[in-house]
Amino acid sequence: MVDVSVVIVNYKLKEKAINCLKSIYEADYGNYQFEVILVDNDSNDGIKKEVKDRFPQVNFIQTGANLGMGKGNNIGLKKASGEYLLILNPDIIVQKDSIKKMCDRFKRDKNVGMLGPKLLYPDGDHQDSCFRFPEILTPVYRRTPLGKFFLNNIDKFLMREYNMNTEVEADWLMGSCLLTSRSVLDEVGMFDDRFFMYFEDTDLCRRIKEVGLKVLYYPDVSIYHYHGRGSAENSWYLAPFNNKLARIHIESWAKYFWKWKFK
Repeated sequence: MVDVSVVIVNYKLKEKAINCLKSIYEADYGNYQFEVILVDNDSNDGIKKEVKDRFPQVNFIQTGANLGMGKGNNIGLKKASGEYLLILNPDIIVQKDSIKKMCDRFKRDKNVGMLGPKLLYPDGDHQDSCFRFPEILTPVYRRTPLGKFFLNNIDKFLMREYNMNTEVEADWLMGSCLLTSRSVLDEVGMFDDRFFMYFEDTDLCRRIKEVGLKVLYYPDVSIYHYHGRGSAENSWYLAPFNNKLARIHIESWAKYFWKWKFK
């Protein structure tokens, strides 16, 4: 019987995905039985053969198209058989007891609906991963020079008044490493696959909080995230024109605020 299902969606990150899988299979799960489901969004880079050769126990799903994060994760979640569902990006490296400790903490509190660890950059620096819900112009302030005049808005969004070494309830957590359960998703639904990428994590956490469950930042567990901000690689004024990820981010921002009616 499987207790924990680890779901990973990959797109053209073969080396990072292999390293992620290596860390997963080297981890200590205690008494938890686990499975790994890797959904590949048609990377066409040989990842299927490498995964099958090195990790034959992985349930590898080839989608045949780049379906995005929301839809890709939903495919994996539908195949999952565990009660605990760990959603991972392929650029994550888990530490030895990370998953066990996250499941133990989730299990201790029936009011927790989503849990995320402290994320670290590869050099060990803290990475922002827990947030308040954005106001409609928060993404603009974060991406343009206007942010210099609205630092209070950004600090509020980033929960700067909290000690990030202390457990705290957040509005939403970065989707790079999220633990939830089958019973929670049965109640609130899976990812809204209208969000190809970006804001799908914000939206899911919001639905979890709408039913009175906690979204919990849990820094007793630290996980490394080899994160690249693909939508912010170009100058802010050029990004909407020459950066596809920036355009997707803007589209998801509009969809999110339209869905939640500018709350």
